Amino acid sequence: MPGKTLRLRRVFNSKSGKTLIVPLDHGVSSGPLRGIEKMSSTIQKVVMGGADAIILHRGYLKRMAPFVGRMGIIMHLSASADFSPLFNKKVQIGEVEEAVRLGADAISVHINLGGKYDDFMLETLGKISREAEEWGMPLLAMMYPRGEVVRDEQDIELLKHVVRIADEFGADIIKTNFSKDDRFADVVKGCSVPVVIAGGPPVSSDLELLSLIEHAMSLGVAGVAIGRNVFQHSRPEILVKSISKIVHNGWSAEKAREILREAP
Repeated sequence: MPGKTLRLRRVFNSKSGKTLIVPLDHGVSSGPLRGIEKMSSTIQKVVMGGADAIILHRGYLKRMAPFVGRMGIIMHLSASADFSPLFNKKVQIGEVEEAVRLGADAISVHINLGGKYDDFMLETLGKISREAEEWGMPLLAMMYPRGEVVRDEQDIELLKHVVRIADEFGADIIKTNFSKDDRFADVVKGCSVPVVIAGGPPVSSDLELLSLIEHAMSLGVAGVAIGRNVFQHSRPEILVKSISKIVHNGWSAEKAREILREAP
């Protein structure tokens, strides 16, 4: 579909075919976290660093006029609040048609599998996937093995399964947890569309994050989708620039860290 192809080109780098996405949708689930209290400032820094796309909820997407054309914009359609007893139950809070009207380049939906809301969230994924196809809108499915029966959210077999579910449902990009196990390459191989990795919990150092990204890229992932470890960094724009060198230019983590060291 021409529309979907054109939109995907605004999410992926035209030269490398990879993507560096910065999710900024955390305000709904976690409130005004450090780093996203002033969204316009954070977005500006991410733009300066050279991110390929950001993920936003509709409220901030409406205020994106100054940044249109400078990066891909992904509208998030899922929500829950961390303080709720039902925090693992992500519900749909936006429509594909609305994302098209607001000028988004893609939509995203968060799906947790491994708990008592599996049927509800699978139904949501199917519905949104059908509507996205009708509108020519790329779908990023965030797929996590997460719930009462999941003991390890980085279990390779579970990651392979949840990623494959999104592939079978028609997602165009799939985001999931990264496991440092080299068998993560099998997660990518078992999927016909690009897989990007989540940033995960806070890291202890820049080198730890950059090394994780270097490792993931070596296993065949199509890029990264890193939120807190970027927007809570003291210099998000410089960190994004460093990550971009690994994702798009194949730099090592050590070499990319020099950008942070040399920045004034």
